[in-house]
Amino acid sequence: MKCVKPLLLATTIAMSLNSFASDLDKVVDSINKINQSAIKSQDKINKIADSMQSRLQQFKTLNKEIDGLEVYNQQITKQIKNQIIEMDDINASMDQVSVIERQITPLMLRMIAGLEQFIALDIPFLTQERTERISKLKTMMDKADVASSEKFRRVLEAYQVEVDYGRTIEAYTELLTVEGMEREVDYLRIGRLDLIYLTRDGKKAGIWDKETQSFVTLPDSNISQISKGLRIARKQLAPNMISLPVQAAE
Repeated sequence: MKCVKPLLLATTIAMSLNSFASDLDKVVDSINKINQSAIKSQDKINKIADSMQSRLQQFKTLNKEIDGLEVYNQQITKQIKNQIIEMDDINASMDQVSVIERQITPLMLRMIAGLEQFIALDIPFLTQERTERISKLKTMMDKADVASSEKFRRVLEAYQVEVDYGRTIEAYTELLTVEGMEREVDYLRIGRLDLIYLTRDGKKAGIWDKETQSFVTLPDSNISQISKGLRIARKQLAPNMISLPVQAAE
C-alpha cells in the first residue's frame, strides 16, 4: 500500500502538468492571434495614414489651383470689361459711318477737281498719263462696288504721284510739233522747274515758257548740257552738275 500513494501522486502531477501545458498552448495561440490581429490593424492604420496624406496633398494642390483660377478670373473679368467698352466705342463709330461717308464723298470729288485743275495749269509733261489718271478717278467715284476707304486711298495716291514729280528728274520720248512738223523728241523734266525737249537728231532744243504757254527755242549752246541731263535722268551717266536755263518762279 505504501507504493500506491507515490504512484497516484505522480499520476496526479503528470495530469496537472498536461493540463497546464494545454492551457499554456491555448494562451500562446491566443497571443499569436492577438499579434496577427494587431499586425492587420497596423496595416490598416498605415494604409489609412497614407491615404490621408495623399488626400491632404491633393487638397493643398487643389487650393493652389483655386487660388490661380481666382487670379485668372479677375484678369479675365477686367479684359471682358475693357472689351465691352471697346465694343461700345465700335458701335458708336459704326453709327457715324454713314455720316462720315456722306461727308467724305464730296471731299474726294473736290480733291479730284482740284487735281485736274492743277494739272491743267502745270507744265505739260506726261499729259496723257496724268489726264488718264484723273479720268480713272472720276470713273471710280461712280462705282458702288468700291469702298469709300479704297476710293480715298486712290485719290491720295494720285496726289502723292504729283508730289513726287516735283522732286525728281525724268526723261521720256513723245511726239511734238516743232516748226510746223510733228517730230519725235526727248523730253527732260527737272522737277516742276523745267520741261525741255531735244529732237532725236540732237539739233534743236526748246523749253516750256509759262508766260506764253508754249515752247521757245533754246540756243545750240545748251544742247550738250541737255543731252547730258537726259543721260543722267536715264541713269546712263552718274549724277553731276549741269548748266541749264531755269524758268523764273511765279
